[in-house]
This record gives sequence, C-alpha cells and structure tokens, in this order.
Amino acid sequence: MATASLRIDINAVLANWRALDALSGPSTETGAVVKANSYGLGAARVAQALARAGVRKFFVAAAEEGAAVRQALGEGPQIFVFSGHMAGDTQMIAERGLTPMLNSLEQVTRYFEALPGAPFGVQLDTGMNRLGMEAAEWEAVAPIVLGAGPQLVMSHLACADEPAHPMNALQLAEFRRMTDGCGVARSLSATGGILLGPEYHFDVTRPGIGMYGGLPFENARPVVRLSLPVVQVRDVAPGETVGYSNTWQAETETRIATVAAGYADGLMRTLSSKATLWAGDTPCPVIGRVSMDLITVDVSHLPEAPAALDILGPHQGVDDLADVAGTIGYEILTSLGQRYQRQYVEGTA
Repeated sequence: MATASLRIDINAVLANWRALDALSGPSTETGAVVKANSYGLGAARVAQALARAGVRKFFVAAAEEGAAVRQALGEGPQIFVFSGHMAGDTQMIAERGLTPMLNSLEQVTRYFEALPGAPFGVQLDTGMNRLGMEAAEWEAVAPIVLGAGPQLVMSHLACADEPAHPMNALQLAEFRRMTDGCGVARSLSATGGILLGPEYHFDVTRPGIGMYGGLPFENARPVVRLSLPVVQVRDVAPGETVGYSNTWQAETETRIATVAAGYADGLMRTLSSKATLWAGDTPCPVIGRVSMDLITVDVSHLPEAPAALDILGPHQGVDDLADVAGTIGYEILTSLGQRYQRQYVEGTA
C-alpha cells in the first residue's frame, strides 16, 4: 500500500520561533520545546534547524528524548529534562550532558548524591498540581538547592491559552513569591504565556505548539501538509453501504475514493463521517467509518479521480481538524503516524 506524505516546513517553524522570540525583550532568551519528537515532526531535524538559528536552550519531557536530541545537536546547546532525574537516569544524564529539572525532594537527594556538582534546574508547582515542588517543600530545601547553583528555576501555567482566566495572575504572583530574589534565571511561559505579555516572560521562554503552527499563536505560519494517496475509486449504487457497521448508505449514485490512512496513523475514529479532505481547493467529505488503515471519501463532484487528497493543508490546519475530532491541535500533531513519508522543506527562510 502506498503511504501518505507528510510535508514539514522547517522554514515555517523557524519563522514562528522568530515571531515568538520577537514578543520578548532583549533580556529574555527564547528556548524551544522539542519533546515528543518535536510534537511528532522529527526532533533531530527541527532541533538542528533551531540550533543553526541561534537557539541554545532546548526542553524535552524525558531523559531518553534528551539523549536523542543531544545526538542530533552535539555538544553546546543546553537540554533541559522536564521529568527531572528519574531512577535509572544517572548514566544517561551524565554521558549526554543533560540538565534535569528537579521536581521533588526525592529527586534533589538522588541527583546530589549521584551527580554532585553537575548542572541541574528546579521545577516549582505554582498551582497546576502536576510537576514541581510545592511552596512548603521548596521553602524547606531552597537554601541548600540555591546554594548548589541551579541553572534555571521554572514553573508551568495551567490556563495560559485563556488570557482572561484568573489562574494566570494567581500563578504569576505565586511564582514571584517563590522565586523573587533567588538570583537564578527564571522561566514561566510556554507559547500561551509568551502571548500573555512581558510580565510573564522572565529570563527564558519555552515556545512549543506555536512554533509548530498551532493555537494559541493565531499568527503562526502553517507547518504541516498531509496528503493521503488514493488507493482505489469505485462507484456505489443507491442503497449500498460503505465501511464498517454500514454507517453510511448511498442515496444517489456516488463515487468513493479510498485513501491510505486511518486511526493507526493518528487520524482518529471520531473523524468518521465528519471530516473533510481537499482536492486542491475543493472539499470532499469523509463518509463512513475511519478504519485502521483506510478512509473513504465522496469525490462524486470532482471532474476526475484524484491521485491524493489533503487532510492537513492550506484549507484545514491542525486546529481545524482538531475541532472536528473533538480534541486539540497538540493531539493531532503528536499522533501523526510513523508510516507517513516525512518530507522536509528547508532552505533560505
């Protein structure tokens, strides 16, 4: 079976990073989040391009991701690990020169015992209740931890994609209360926080989804185009059904294109009979169930059978498709399957 083509515009990633960087003042350094394989787009290629553009701080979720990014980048850029120092990470952190963001007293103890004097950062919980030390724990260990010279102190905003949400101001105030006067570089904002304004920027920002073309960065350039090859075209007579469970039945003579992708490729089943694919500028509705490897599409109105149809492209971005699926653009991007032939567009930006 032919495989779908996923076109990734590295120039657009760089343009988005530069646009987000420009929203902060000269005293703020703009890093880059490349966790989850750069949101499914290929961390090695993305991180290398960002490094060439001047990015010196990268953020990943786990030490294993950090090791892969280090292999792609070589020595030099700093790679921060959000999950901190997990049991069994010591050798990887040391050999790959990673900087774990220590999240608890347990991690602080583990790291100081295993890798004394090695670079580290600290993550604080300012209300999200996910990762990081809470205020009481931080106050108890702050003199020791700060005395060891952390590279960065960070927290994470829970509601930054909703600018008017009161949680933003509450977390900002708590972060300041926990860190003012600490003498260490501070980081609070990912993409949403950058868009909230300068008071949220501190010393380092961590753009992620906005670099990859997603909301809440409304001015982002699109980064991906996903074209699904047509495997077969057939005519369906009135009364015939299409796909699993007979969920769609033809009312008139209908031409059906079967394209090579499905929920095994990250195109979730909730898109069944809801999504739209595109033949150039012409919309073509999905009919019937999305199956593991195949999707069926009504192309009756096209003058000729298409060779491929776009599910992501100029007429339908990741957030548009996410709305149809009942999810968010992050999930669309990070679910993009490994069977896609990834083609990178890179050059003079």
